[in-house]
Amino acid sequence: MPFVDLATGARFYYDEAGSSAGTPFIALHGLMGTGRAHLSKLIDWLSERGYHVLAPTLRGYGQSTPKPRDFPLHFYHRDAEDVLAFMDALGIQRTHLFGYSDGGETALAAAGLQPERFLSIMTVGAVGYFGEKLRAVIQGMYPAAWISDEERERNGITDPDGFVLSWMHAFKHMIDSGGEVSLTNAHRITAPLLMMLGEEDRLNPREYGQRFADRTANGRVVMFQTPHAVHDHDWEGFQRVVGDFLDAIR
Repeated sequence: MPFVDLATGARFYYDEAGSSAGTPFIALHGLMGTGRAHLSKLIDWLSERGYHVLAPTLRGYGQSTPKPRDFPLHFYHRDAEDVLAFMDALGIQRTHLFGYSDGGETALAAAGLQPERFLSIMTVGAVGYFGEKLRAVIQGMYPAAWISDEERERNGITDPDGFVLSWMHAFKHMIDSGGEVSLTNAHRITAPLLMMLGEEDRLNPREYGQRFADRTANGRVVMFQTPHAVHDHDWEGFQRVVGDFLDAIR
């Protein structure tokens, strides 16, 4: 699969599926993932539905550079700028955009920065706002014993605790700053927005997601009886909701 150099200084590896004649569909993975690691079934399913699917690996993860992956205080916006530069580099004027977890936060940020470039936005496990309720959940993610050997190897993580502390520091800064992730630009999003959350996901309360959706022109929140990774835990329900959403846009 190909690489592409971006105007932002990143170099993205990306997976591609489906005919290049199809409508573009960009899919963004979550923390420590890649397109195929987190979204393989989604990529294949969408390509079968006729979409031209592009699943970039975000900077510092997998084979993308620069390394090591780091977390400046507003890293979601840096990642969003990378995604927009990825579209520019490949000549993609408008696309559907999907993001899972951290990739979902990046998708919401990108949609707020250049809303005219998106046909629709879909997220799983992302809310665009980090309120005080999340502080204890974030603090509970240290130490980093939960990071698997596969994730360490895939992303070249030599110091898991340091990696998590860096991510936590940026996350807690957003909480301390009033919760702002991408909520300020939510009102700029005019494309249909579908935010999917799991009832058992402690990191993404429904009220936070609803706050974001309510500020957009055409957003809604759909809840699933699952933990964080809705698409993994309820694939059939996820397919039904996303399929209906895309069919309505068509």
